[in-house]
Amino acid sequence: MSFRITGLPATEFAHLAGASDERLAELGILRKRIDAPHSAPDRISLRDAEPGETVLLLNYEHQAAATPYRSRHAIYVIEGEQRTFDAIDQVPDVMRRRQLSLRAFDARGMMVDADVVDGREVEPLIARLLADARTAYVHAHYAKRGCYAARIERA
Repeated sequence: MSFRITGLPATEFAHLAGASDERLAELGILRKRIDAPHSAPDRISLRDAEPGETVLLLNYEHQAAATPYRSRHAIYVIEGEQRTFDAIDQVPDVMRRRQLSLRAFDARGMMVDADVVDGREVEPLIARLLADARTAYVHAHYAKRGCYAARIERA
């Protein structure tokens, strides 16, 4: 079964690029310069920020459904990132190199299934979750810290 993985829309964060540290603090956002590779997975382009790049650490509501599964958590976005990842049958490296938790939701936002998988072996789990007729979409999370990673849907 074909699947589509998407990052968060770059337009949602464009207004934050270049904001003062004071303004970001008012919004509960931290700016951080990356000094180690693979330490800050961007949720827009679905790539790891490179050393020297600046990211914004912010709280983001990734599951807005009015159910007990409504959820928000900390995410990184590369400051000024303009390219939103959107690909069919392609798992980005940022997800491949991490342990993932996949959570399948129905159209009302209720969880119908979930499992944990090594990112190098994620396709069979995606296929299993999307094969369930109840599944409307899947959220991928980085299992170690529990942060939202990306949305997965049928292509």
